[in-house]
Amino acid sequence: MNKVKILTDSCSDLNGKLLDKYDIDYCQMKTVYEGVQSPADLRWTDEDVHKLYNIVRDGNRITTTQVPVEEFQKVFTKYLDQGFDIVYIGCSLKQSGSVNTGAVVAKGLLPKYPNQKIFCIDSLNACIGEGMIAIEAAKFNANGDKSADEINEFVLGMRKTVNEFCTVHTLDYMKRAGRVKASTAFFGNLMGVKPILIADKEGSQVAYKKVKGRGKSFEEITNLMKESVTDITKNTIYIAHADCSEEEVNKLKEIVLKEIPGATIDVVYIGPIVGACIGPDAIGLWSIGKEVTWTAGDN
Repeated sequence: MNKVKILTDSCSDLNGKLLDKYDIDYCQMKTVYEGVQSPADLRWTDEDVHKLYNIVRDGNRITTTQVPVEEFQKVFTKYLDQGFDIVYIGCSLKQSGSVNTGAVVAKGLLPKYPNQKIFCIDSLNACIGEGMIAIEAAKFNANGDKSADEINEFVLGMRKTVNEFCTVHTLDYMKRAGRVKASTAFFGNLMGVKPILIADKEGSQVAYKKVKGRGKSFEEITNLMKESVTDITKNTIYIAHADCSEEEVNKLKEIVLKEIPGATIDVVYIGPIVGACIGPDAIGLWSIGKEVTWTAGDN
């Protein structure tokens, strides 16, 4: 049986610590600002984080690309040449075409490696939700005794158990990026209303409900997570944020620990690809829990 390498992409928002801890690699997307493409590096520094989000705060738009063909070819070949099978866990197809591109590249490469396999999986998630699935796949294969087929089946069976509850100051950034309808953004921005975003069961990023005020939005996403998380002894709750203040991050962490005692919490940045779309000061909670069954059509 071949060794298996777990891969993801720049939408996963796994930082260097998590990439190294779980031996995960990723395929880089790109950000585009003033016509210049830059790699969406998940090992970015605090200075890099502040720089990107301040560009957006100043009213400028940063666009993004999916994983380029050449990047897939480079990363896939690197591990195929070492004898690995590959399980690539990519951003939701509702938000990026990278999984399809990866599958096309894999089909072109595999005739040269007839005894190896590449699985390209739609995670139905983005941000740290996607990253969590890659982590769970790595943990599932922690002893190196699982085949690529087994890991593929494992991921397909658990990918809908990632629960996301995120709040933003405004939906304007997502409107500019084409992630929400203009009408949704308009109503979401009325009179201090703060939208609560989730990844629905089909992998779309949607406004699930709305509450009044930033503080109330923190309480609401915590209550929603409390209802959804199933085993806090095994599942980390991730706080991911788009360059929020330390005060705000600590405030949310305190609310979570009060309402979900004993929770293990890890704090990460919302990375450059998701961040360019969702905008600065977004913050949310992610964890493994109940299966997600809601879609935008249920609203």
